[in-house]
Amino acid sequence: MATLSIEPNERVTFGVRHEDDDMLVVEKRSGLVTHPGVGHERDTLLNGLFARFGTRLQNLGDKRDFGLIQRLDKETSGLLIVALSIPAHDALSSAIRAREIAKFYWALTRNRPKQDSGIIRLGITEQVNSLSKYRSERIARIDKQGKAAMTAYRVLETSIHASLIEARAITGRLHQIRVHLDAIGCAILGDPRYGPKESRQLAGRVALHAHRLRFSHPITGEELDIHAPFPRDLKKTLAQLKLARPDLASSDSGEDAEELAGDQVGEPEP
Repeated sequence: MATLSIEPNERVTFGVRHEDDDMLVVEKRSGLVTHPGVGHERDTLLNGLFARFGTRLQNLGDKRDFGLIQRLDKETSGLLIVALSIPAHDALSSAIRAREIAKFYWALTRNRPKQDSGIIRLGITEQVNSLSKYRSERIARIDKQGKAAMTAYRVLETSIHASLIEARAITGRLHQIRVHLDAIGCAILGDPRYGPKESRQLAGRVALHAHRLRFSHPITGEELDIHAPFPRDLKKTLAQLKLARPDLASSDSGEDAEELAGDQVGEPEP
């Protein structure tokens, strides 16, 4: 058996929302790191993927990130794309750079935006904070001189306690949706890094879920529209906030986050 660069770990579980010979769309739970690193060498999503698809992912190699097309923050749950072949990886990577992959999120926020829908255009800079001699963390901050970043959003529902927002990440900066929503006074509940203390205490984890991916299949060109249900670990929080599950409610009225993105989609990454 060929030596694998990533140690397989069949105990790491994940959902599969789409699978074919060239690619996967998988669903990651909150608390699961996407890629191995210091302190997480054997317990990441990629370790779990190698337990099922190790030989095929090994063929893509470290240069192609062993098939990972996207990453999600440890605290964020939801969908991400994994390539299983070199042609699929290269085509999907090009699609990401051209903003041809639409990524939609649900977020629970403490406040309601002043406008029911819009596009947040605020530059983002990354900085590294040292936690110890051996550990550090990257965080994002709003910076006019930072990299261009855009997030389209719309309010789905509001109660006296919180709001449910759908957001589309037009660009793909570090912690983009989290820092953008915080910048307009709508910090995501449960977020330990961004937003006021009272928002952090209203959910057991960052209340952000990547619920939809819409893109063309990298080999066949078929239009794919993959959805994930509202995450199980946030259903109790949603009920306590007196908000309805968005995957069960009709969302046909008004502009959606995709329409709001408009002509911004397809602009090259700066």
